[in-house]
Amino acid sequence: MKSLWKYFKNYKKECVLGPLFKLLEASFELIVPLVVARIVDIAIPSENSGYLIRMCLIMVLLGLVGLGCSLTAQYFSAKAAVGFAAGVKKALFSHVQSLPYQELDRLGTSTLITRLTADVNQMQSGVNMALRLFLRSPFIVFGAMIMAFTINVKAAITFVVVIPALSIVVYGIMLGTIPLYKKVQGKLDKVTGVTRSNLNGVRVIRAFCREETEQKEFAEANTGLTKMQIVVGRISALMNPLTYAIINAGLIWLIYKGAVQVDGGIITQGSLIALVNYMSQILVELVKLANLMILETKSLASAGRIEEVLLTQSSMEEGSVQAEHLIGSVCFDHVSLTYKGCQEEALSDIHFALEPGETLGIIGGTGCGKTSVVNLISRYYDVSKGAVLVDGKDVKEYTFASLREQIASVPQKAVLFSGSLRKNLLWGKSSATEEELLTALERAQAKEFVLAKEGGLDQEVAQGGKNYSGGQRQRLTIARALVKEAPILILDDSASALDYVTDANLRKSIHEMNPRPTTIIVSQRTASVMSADKILVLDDGKQVGIGTHEELLKNCEVYQEIYASQFKTEEEMR
Repeated sequence: MKSLWKYFKNYKKECVLGPLFKLLEASFELIVPLVVARIVDIAIPSENSGYLIRMCLIMVLLGLVGLGCSLTAQYFSAKAAVGFAAGVKKALFSHVQSLPYQELDRLGTSTLITRLTADVNQMQSGVNMALRLFLRSPFIVFGAMIMAFTINVKAAITFVVVIPALSIVVYGIMLGTIPLYKKVQGKLDKVTGVTRSNLNGVRVIRAFCREETEQKEFAEANTGLTKMQIVVGRISALMNPLTYAIINAGLIWLIYKGAVQVDGGIITQGSLIALVNYMSQILVELVKLANLMILETKSLASAGRIEEVLLTQSSMEEGSVQAEHLIGSVCFDHVSLTYKGCQEEALSDIHFALEPGETLGIIGGTGCGKTSVVNLISRYYDVSKGAVLVDGKDVKEYTFASLREQIASVPQKAVLFSGSLRKNLLWGKSSATEEELLTALERAQAKEFVLAKEGGLDQEVAQGGKNYSGGQRQRLTIARALVKEAPILILDDSASALDYVTDANLRKSIHEMNPRPTTIIVSQRTASVMSADKILVLDDGKQVGIGTHEELLKNCEVYQEIYASQFKTEEEMR
């Protein structure tokens, strides 16, 4: 929780004024029983209507001033809580954006979504209620006890017994539920993960008629969350009955002892009513405090989960060299990669060199490590052995932002963001002109269908680009990368949905670019890489061949098999 205190720094005034006005409201509330005692002891027996009216007016005034203080306190408390939550969300999102892939893989998407939403909202509620009640409730409890002592010491002894007993109950239940609430949030992560995967894959689920299976999986995750919440709920539910039982027992004893003292002339009826009012105030405030403790317990559990993410440090150290005006040479010097938590290497002894403007094709079976190779160039992961060199320098020497600014990358999954198409294309280069955008679309073989649609560059893009076909989405993401005009271009199986003619035209337009970028094409199609200057063949993370198409057909068995599976020989054509 310590690392989260800094997000209050812009709301110091609100954090002081909120509780302060609540204490003022509480002070006025403590005066009310004394006014009632005056009415009962003086105004009613003497039938002094003028005095009665004055006392009633004082009570109304105390109520109105108290209401004003309460509204002011709630305003400042809400402002501080919302501002604090906004600061935490912003910092959390920014920190997650800065983490390397391996840390994101370890944390998991579903838990990050839960922590960015449900956990932060839980903390916001906790902060809001803490500022409003954390000082007010104890102030009224101990203030009522002190006021009771000013009325009658013997009767007030009941308060001394009741308050510690209630404190033990509240504190004990709080200690028992804190670790359980952490488990509840963990179960919520699982439910979020199952829900997310189902929503993302809803079409696949329906295509394979897996609705019942997925419903069972969700039901299991949901049942686990429900059971854990029931366990915590039962423990937390003990709070109110126990506090009510203790308070009511004290109230009964107080009325009994007070009645005896009133009968003996030791205290007045008004004083007894004031004591009962103070005991009732304690009852109300301790119930509020008990509920506050439950809420704060949840908030502390959420704070711990948020802090865990914020304290997660990148395992990759950033370099200090600015990668500016690169010419685009790339070299893998006997590179190996082992993913965190894995025993076996994902890549083993990969070595090749690319001159500026050359094209490298990477081909191999599914899961052979093609994407892992290109992820090392942008330094999304760090090598475990060897070195990746860009323009003769190890990528570890460059700053993350400057290195990635020199690389235009198109991932396997074509991702478009909601908004206008122009806005999506400007991700590649924010200062790009309309002519540059149209040129990039033309090179990506997307200009024709873009201009054919209403709105042109300003047409709306649905979330995830769902209003485009798979091939259109791929061409638009390629256009976004081409707008960047970076010296290194990575196409990670980004033309899989394109027909052979469109794919060939795309590669031809990239080849004709001036200056021509160093291009790395990842594909499972031999046709997509056969015209490349060099072709890297991978098999189970190992480099089994590198050379031109003709060379590999002669000396690489894996490449021969891939080629033979995709192209018929002349004899078969006859």
